[in-house]
Amino acid sequence: MSRHYSQAAPLWWEKLRRWWLVYHLGEPEFAPMFDPPPHDEWVALDCETTGLNTRSDEIISVGAVRIVGDRILTSQRLELLIRPEKGVSADSVRIHRLRERDLEGGLPKDEAMRRLMRFIGSRPLVGYYLEFDVAMLNRAIWPLLGMGLPQKKIEVSAMYYDYKFKQLPPYQQQATTEIDLRFDTLMRDLQLPQREAHDALNDAVMAAMAFIKLRRLRGEN
Repeated sequence: MSRHYSQAAPLWWEKLRRWWLVYHLGEPEFAPMFDPPPHDEWVALDCETTGLNTRSDEIISVGAVRIVGDRILTSQRLELLIRPEKGVSADSVRIHRLRERDLEGGLPKDEAMRRLMRFIGSRPLVGYYLEFDVAMLNRAIWPLLGMGLPQKKIEVSAMYYDYKFKQLPPYQQQATTEIDLRFDTLMRDLQLPQREAHDALNDAVMAAMAFIKLRRLRGEN
């Protein structure tokens, strides 16, 4: 007999898990991150980094914006510049146009992470290829909390893939079908305006726009 493990955990287990995590939390101030999230609210975020190595590169900017229902609250946004411990390479500057002198007045990493966690609260996180951003953030946050970000994560490219896959005829669904998940392709296909890329806040806002549009197309709002 087959077993299904995808059912929601019992309420008592969720309460026990939350208690255990909060008990072991490095900074009790952030215990509200484990509360139930506000209804119909999310935070879209993006990071700019010195490179793509999640073990050695550093975050130099973070952009985040709150989403409520089908609205992007640009008045409730967060933009952070972070002073790196190491230098910024020329290749990195060419991509995100942030020079070392631009970052001299940036926040220390720990303070930036505290501000970000206060901004997010318990809201689920939304992003494009969010796995990389979360890996970078978790490395910075772990020394403070003793754990990574606990919020639910929602990947925009996965939402888009599911939406496009369901539009395929049945015979194509049975075959190996490639779907172009590049961000500019996704935005054009959804007929959404594009902002200048490789700017953390711009990328967060575009991810938020795609998230809202995909929820609408999937009948989720």
